[in-house]
Amino acid sequence: MKRLFLCVLLIGLFACEGIVNDLNNDPNNPTDASASLLLTSAQLANITIHEAHVARVSGMWSGYFTGVDRQYADIQVYNINGGNFSQIWQNIYYGVFNQSNLIETKSTFVNNRLLTGIAKVLKAHAIGAATAGWGDVPLSEVANDEFDNPAFDAQIDVYNSLQSLLDEAIIELESGIGSVGIADIYFAGDSAKWLEAAYTLKARLYTETREYDMAYLAAEQGISTPENSMMAPHGSTVGANENTLYTFVARSRAGDMNSSNAFITTLLDSTSLVYRGNSKTDETARYHYYFIPAENARFTAGTEPNTYSTSVGDSLRGFAGQDQSFPLITFAENMLTLAEAAARAEGFDVGLEHLNAYRAYLNEGGYLDPTYQNSEFSYRYEPYTAADFAAGGIANTESLPQDQALLQEILEERYVTFFGQLLGFNDIRRTRQETIGIKIQPNTGNRLPERFIYGQEEINSNTSTPNPVPDIFVTTPINSF
Repeated sequence: MKRLFLCVLLIGLFACEGIVNDLNNDPNNPTDASASLLLTSAQLANITIHEAHVARVSGMWSGYFTGVDRQYADIQVYNINGGNFSQIWQNIYYGVFNQSNLIETKSTFVNNRLLTGIAKVLKAHAIGAATAGWGDVPLSEVANDEFDNPAFDAQIDVYNSLQSLLDEAIIELESGIGSVGIADIYFAGDSAKWLEAAYTLKARLYTETREYDMAYLAAEQGISTPENSMMAPHGSTVGANENTLYTFVARSRAGDMNSSNAFITTLLDSTSLVYRGNSKTDETARYHYYFIPAENARFTAGTEPNTYSTSVGDSLRGFAGQDQSFPLITFAENMLTLAEAAARAEGFDVGLEHLNAYRAYLNEGGYLDPTYQNSEFSYRYEPYTAADFAAGGIANTESLPQDQALLQEILEERYVTFFGQLLGFNDIRRTRQETIGIKIQPNTGNRLPERFIYGQEEINSNTSTPNPVPDIFVTTPINSF
């Protein structure tokens, strides 16, 4: 884990020269690069972690996507190995973690505390995804020349370390010292937005460790408006900055993956027997924003992620549109974390209040692209009342206890909102042992995936890698109860 790359980590998502115009002459020696160049590169690497291959893999294992051909048909039925994760493992450690360490060193030298804080948030975001997906991962001995084979820290220790790292980031971001500018492709150096994102990320990590009281407190200081969401920016330059899902579905691997018979489609399709709509909820627009129905499919024989793109002449722009931004840390996530954490730690009334606040946001169009907010497709999210969650109410047709019915609705809303994101996979595993939550069926056999496999290069080169290497059905420590 001593090697550092600047551009190789971006293979499969962006052409480096298409995004970063001022690469140093020696791209294999990032210590010679400016801190601003390193920041842009680290942010691009971070996008690959949350948007690209592992998001698709986890999506196939979470009822979001369906692998139908070639490699993805195998992954659909859990036929996968460490080689499938080597690139993303490099992106986490070489692309984000090590480069962010260099950013910290350079920014500390010139007292650019804003940049230091941003680097710490980036590390927490990347390693947070790593520990959620793989369990025990290297952290305390990473990027230290004293350790040729960095240890795999216990998962709960990683989470605790990341909370401390984010606390450090918050102090730096609150200092008001330093600047970044356009090198920051997420927030253009806006410290207030970074500060809110740091708190929402803290809330995410507390949710994953089931510390719901702490998650609620953090989310109260989290992302406060949709405009403050951390989004991966995309454009219409082929091979450079397109939405990754668009590139995959519409071009590079057209025909390999769709959403045919995916569980989420049954929840959102009004013709389905398990449609989640009711007299207060109309999911028509959200279904069509996410998906192109099978009868209109462009690349496969089934329902597909929506690749409609105004940039190529379509009248609508779907979730996987060519230049559609991708959610990384969002206002929607923060609102739903407030709702779940409140329902668990603050009581029914507070949880319902936060759920209705989120529904009010959706009722105004929410995160739908404006082309869908003003389209032929209808949507409605009227506020729920306590009676709706009583046995036999419109939000409790299974006659669950009232508090459990509210939690079920919140968890289902999280599942739908987090379409295409790693968060859906994390939630499903976190709540698997509860009576409520999203209960998907295995794509094959009688077991469900619980984790990713360590990258093959890490297995081969780091003698500290757990032996035997856990397969995908081994539960991660925080979910082993």
